[in-house]
Amino acid sequence: MTQLTKIFTAALLVLMSITNLAQADDKATVQTFYDFLSNPSSEDHAAAFMAVSTEDWESIGDYSGQNKTRDAFVGQVGGFGKLIPDLKWDVQDMHQDGNNITVRSRATGTPAGPLFGVDGEGRSFDIMTIDIHTIENGKIIRSYHVEDWAGALKQLSGS
Repeated sequence: MTQLTKIFTAALLVLMSITNLAQADDKATVQTFYDFLSNPSSEDHAAAFMAVSTEDWESIGDYSGQNKTRDAFVGQVGGFGKLIPDLKWDVQDMHQDGNNITVRSRATGTPAGPLFGVDGEGRSFDIMTIDIHTIENGKIIRSYHVEDWAGALKQLSGS
């Protein structure tokens, strides 16, 4: 092996390890989002989410056509903590491609009262969710999301 080939191979290995470390850190950053969703009443988890997201972070996926700001999202999640005290968001799969991280997860919980107008009478839900988070400079700048709330309502209504 020539000296130039050895240098090139070493440089390539260093670059690959740096890329893998950045991706691992980005995945840990995104996991903070799900830790907050699973602990919606926790001020520490809310603060951790605020620390890994940018001030102009947007939640995109509300069918009203209006994106949520970070502060509005934190308030909404806090409200879910009161309504669904056992809310858990379990990451099933996380894949990074460049600065986008796609997450497949399951949300479970038992509402303490009516959820979207449906009184579940102590029933629980278990739904799939898909999110795409965009990372810039180690922080989440936006999150696209889809949750199967229709499936949750069907489970809660007992039909």
